[in-house]
Amino acid sequence: MPLDTTYDRAMSRRAMKAELLDAETELALAYAWRDHRDEAALHRLIQAYMRLAISMASKFRRYGAPMNDLIQEAGLGLMKAAEKFDPDRGVRFSTYAVWWIKASVQDFVMRNWSMVRTGSTSSQKSLFFNMRRVQARLEREALARGEQMSRSDMNQMVATEIGVPLHDVEMMEGRLSGTDFSLNAVQSADEDGREWIDVLEDDGAQAAELVEGRMDNDQLREWLLCAMNALNERERFIVRERKLRGAPRTLESLGTELGLSKERVRQLEVGAFQKMRHSLTSQSQEVLGFLQ
Repeated sequence: MPLDTTYDRAMSRRAMKAELLDAETELALAYAWRDHRDEAALHRLIQAYMRLAISMASKFRRYGAPMNDLIQEAGLGLMKAAEKFDPDRGVRFSTYAVWWIKASVQDFVMRNWSMVRTGSTSSQKSLFFNMRRVQARLEREALARGEQMSRSDMNQMVATEIGVPLHDVEMMEGRLSGTDFSLNAVQSADEDGREWIDVLEDDGAQAAELVEGRMDNDQLREWLLCAMNALNERERFIVRERKLRGAPRTLESLGTELGLSKERVRQLEVGAFQKMRHSLTSQSQEVLGFLQ
């Protein structure tokens, strides 16, 4: 069933004038759609319960979403319910559809309530739609007893009441207490006022750190080249193939190429590393002596 892109009273009137299905007719239409993919039966089933979708959508108007968007989402939930409904289970379609309609509208509200994703878990969704109501009731009960609850006590009682972790309550309290602001908004009314984005700390490396890191890498590269030059040609070949390749070669493959045993290649590798270590140590000591 195509849904209008704009909401008007005519849609509600058409929904209210739709036929009321009895259990037998509803069951026959559900079988016709499930077993024979009868689109006429699907259209009739959806049309009959569109009033239910509109009624449920209207309950979420207080979250600020346009009514026509809420109706569209409710209609999508209704069609999902028709697609997944199993008439063999002996449950009325309207009872089954309520869950799908509500879930579809709730997901839409949470996606569009804020540019920042408000929550995705079942506990966060339950908090989003129930926390304010539970808080108001708890406050009324506390006033009736002549008590004044602290914010921490309130959050703990809400967590217990809804059955969610305390940290989820504290997170949702912060999300619901404020609205979205642009980082490009100025901090004051002055023409020269800074934008909020200008005061955010840059987590990236600073220029001085980048320069120092580049100089250190150049120095290490120079020392490594000097250490490699202290080796003979065969030792340099083994070090390159064993340590400087993306996929290091095995001792056995190098031994086959060089005409040596695997153990002899290992000994040459150990000796080459010792020479390189001695060269690097000598260079670092020279640098330290110069700095002193």
